[in-house]
Amino acid sequence: MKLSPREHRARVALGQPMNLGRFVRALFGLLLALIGIVLLVGGVWLTTLGGSAYYLVAGTLLTLSGALLVLDNPLGFHLYAAAFAFTVFWSLWEVGLSPWALLPRLAGPCLLMAIALVVAPGLGIANGTRVRSYGFAALGIFLVGLVGAVVTTNRQGIPAALPAQADALYDDPANVPPKGEWAFYGAGRSAQRFSDLTQITPENVKSLRTVWTYHTGDIPAKYGSELTPLKIGHRVYGCSAMDVLFALDAVSGKKIWSFDPEVPEAWVPYTAACRGVAYYQVPGADPHMECAERIIEGTLDMRLIAVDAATGRLCSGFGTNGEADLKVGLGQKDSETGKATDVIPGTAAITAPPAIVQGVVVTGHQILDGQRRWAASGVIRGYDAVTGQLKFAWDMNRPDLTREPPAGGYYSFGTPNSWTASVGDEKLGLVYVPMGNSAGDYYTSLRSAEEKKYNSAIVAIDINSGKPRWVFQMAHADVWDYDAGSQPSLIEYPTASGSVPALLVPTKQGDIHILDRATGKPLHPVEERPVPQGGAEPDQRSRTQPFSGFHTLRQADLTEKDMWGLSPIDQMICRIKFRRARYEGPYTPPEIGRANIEWPGYNGGSDWGSVAIDSRRGIVIANYNNTANYNMLVGRSEADKLGLFPAGDPRAAGSASSAEGAGAMTGTPVAILVNAGWQMPTGLLCTQPPYGGIRAINLVTGKTIWDRPLGTARRNGPFGIPSMLPLEIGTPNNGGSVATASGLVFVAAATDDLIRAIDIRTGKAVWSDVLPAGGQANPIVYEEGGKEYLLIMAGGHHFMMTPPGDALVAYALPDQ
Repeated sequence: MKLSPREHRARVALGQPMNLGRFVRALFGLLLALIGIVLLVGGVWLTTLGGSAYYLVAGTLLTLSGALLVLDNPLGFHLYAAAFAFTVFWSLWEVGLSPWALLPRLAGPCLLMAIALVVAPGLGIANGTRVRSYGFAALGIFLVGLVGAVVTTNRQGIPAALPAQADALYDDPANVPPKGEWAFYGAGRSAQRFSDLTQITPENVKSLRTVWTYHTGDIPAKYGSELTPLKIGHRVYGCSAMDVLFALDAVSGKKIWSFDPEVPEAWVPYTAACRGVAYYQVPGADPHMECAERIIEGTLDMRLIAVDAATGRLCSGFGTNGEADLKVGLGQKDSETGKATDVIPGTAAITAPPAIVQGVVVTGHQILDGQRRWAASGVIRGYDAVTGQLKFAWDMNRPDLTREPPAGGYYSFGTPNSWTASVGDEKLGLVYVPMGNSAGDYYTSLRSAEEKKYNSAIVAIDINSGKPRWVFQMAHADVWDYDAGSQPSLIEYPTASGSVPALLVPTKQGDIHILDRATGKPLHPVEERPVPQGGAEPDQRSRTQPFSGFHTLRQADLTEKDMWGLSPIDQMICRIKFRRARYEGPYTPPEIGRANIEWPGYNGGSDWGSVAIDSRRGIVIANYNNTANYNMLVGRSEADKLGLFPAGDPRAAGSASSAEGAGAMTGTPVAILVNAGWQMPTGLLCTQPPYGGIRAINLVTGKTIWDRPLGTARRNGPFGIPSMLPLEIGTPNNGGSVATASGLVFVAAATDDLIRAIDIRTGKAVWSDVLPAGGQANPIVYEEGGKEYLLIMAGGHHFMMTPPGDALVAYALPDQ
């Protein structure tokens, strides 16, 4: 017999035993009530912080809905249907038709709506008709919105017109490598990462196949191999993650020789990497003479090594038995005792290939971030490429000290270091050195006037005198770790008065600057804009910061609605975190005891992968990151309680407090916590995708031609579980690209372990392949025996959370 709703409720009230259907409905109601209570409590908190009132309203509706469903009251479903409809309309009002923005707002509610549709018919409404009509109406609203969002957002716009193709219009022919060669870290002397090869095209690239793989044998437990190899003559030259040098046959990948410098494990830093080596041919030397052609490498234990390019044997005439010791003059000072000691193993390392200009090998080195204010010096040194003898040293705090310090002495402590690749101008006799931060990266009060001048800047150093010719700074009084990470590129830049030898400089902030190479003066306006003040050192903050007038990869300022998550709950938590932190736009200064948001973060914009430049079409290809940092300064006593001690301190128990997570910064009154709490327990970030992209930019006008997310979600997902979804989410990326004359861009870099080819005309990926490990490296393109090859190091990267590996993988088209 069919019961009316009134009879049904009467029987329940009289204590009739609960059947399975009602038990399920009660459980569902309990779930809704619990979710509602969480949203209600969080919504009250968020509202008091000035945030959205949606969560307060939704939490109230869900709590009441759940309570009524527990009581088997049909009104419970009606309230949830109303809450669902309210959520759909609010979501579309707040973020429009953006699938990634709608995901955390609607995915969970949609799932709950589906469950409600299943359990609701038993609530006693006759035949369930009214329940289903409410449900399907609400579900229809959602589906229409979702379909519209996908259609609107995924519609490919028409790229801007490409510049007309010219013949090496934007590069000096003297800097272009021989056809098919990759003779420098950035391809040619100009570091444009461009190949004039045309065999592999957008039309046939789908036929690329792996033709050889070389395993270095080194899979480090810390970072990974970030190698950009060289191709000179018939050989490929490179280094493993532990600095083992090797030469390979360019056709087969077969090892010709290897040389192990035997870097001690203790010297391998937290940020270990060998990004490449340098090649030098001794002018006028007999080709059969030992080391007439040589490979020069900087090692993780601070040595400069030269080996014969033909045999791999040490060049006996270089330095002492083939190596120069760069630990000489490096030391740090204990902030408590004031005692100076030699550099601590693992805190200083050479990770980038040196630049060789007019026969001088110029090298900097990295200093492990966030350790001590009076860390080892960032001195820049130049060595004779033949003899290995020191030609100059530039210690910014001691300009009179142009060679090694007196016996037992040290270069100035804690000065900005140059950890990335430099580039040189043979004609002008200048080397352009990207400078990092002074030690104690997030505190400026103890920096000297010279450190403040050269910090986070490009410095042009005269190769003969070792003295700075000019300096261009990208961040004043930097406390955001906005060190210059990208290798600059030399270009021939067209102006109204003719072509000017220029320097293209990408930054972590996302800006791209065009500078006159001879003077350092910008060829496009650089605007000094007012920025937020205050923070831990209010008297130290610069009133303005430079913003490029040529082009920027910067995204719009963050707002509360940009917060993300897997569900409305964790999105709400991220909104609360956002509201509790200080964020007033770019260059928001850090504070003690309060989180501040840095956007873009220190891995934002362009990093060591730099950019590629199609010098024939006049196009800059820039892959970039859209990631924020959530930082907080803590006082020294609090730092000690947290166990933030520098590398080499016995209290650190052998672990370094690197700036990837925390920095002790002893010798200053503060320490830094980086990204503390910015990831949810699900592993998802608090800001919404895309987290990285790739963009084509007109080199003359600075206008964007096309812009696309870079990286799929195939290896990303909640709780670290790969989703295997081919969605172009746009992941964080480390590593750069190469452009070819045929109109292709090759790039890996993203966290999906894919290497892909992109059509430079449209930005669309036209080929991809799965690498055996993370592809956090710059690929190269070369030719040998009439065949074009694509080569990439798949070494992984623990900071990018990609699998480690040791494979150098070569691709080519099948033989005809």
